[in-house]
Amino acid sequence: MSVNRLVRLATLDAGRPHDVTYIATGEECRKGAVLLGIPALAKLRVTGSLTPKGKTDWLLKAHLGATVTQNCVVTLELVKTRLDMDLVRHFLARWTEPEADSETEMSADVSTDPLPDELDIASVAFEEISLAIPTYPRIAGAEFDYFSAAPDGITPLSDEDLKPFAALKVLRNRMKNRAKRS
Repeated sequence: MSVNRLVRLATLDAGRPHDVTYIATGEECRKGAVLLGIPALAKLRVTGSLTPKGKTDWLLKAHLGATVTQNCVVTLELVKTRLDMDLVRHFLARWTEPEADSETEMSADVSTDPLPDELDIASVAFEEISLAIPTYPRIAGAEFDYFSAAPDGITPLSDEDLKPFAALKVLRNRMKNRAKRS
């Protein structure tokens, strides 16, 4: 089955798996880029299968491919990243959302979702991309310049000074030096 974007699960035969192929249009990629807060998104494709699980639940197993363009955090030049990844989503009819005021641990399984009337393949793809894109994209060779500031007469802090056990190391060395003099 080739889908434009939406899959109405109630119309699918619940007795067999269904092939799914979604290729985003240029307009969908532009809208997705705006949604993701990035300059560009291209070549978005999802291929896989929707498999019934029990009488009401569905399993989406697919491969997602996309090219994202982001700004380098150092130079602001455009950086392209190719994403190729597998995704798995379980759509459950009896899915319950944790109460907002309750103190429950978050499940490590983030692949379960409530069963929708219509499965929006593009929305699933955009969510997966948002989790996979580099947080701090950089072009090859881009490095942050070192910067430090301190009032006159004070030595600026170095990276070494900011390490949690740096003060203990200094104290240990002082104690060793005192012990050697004694």
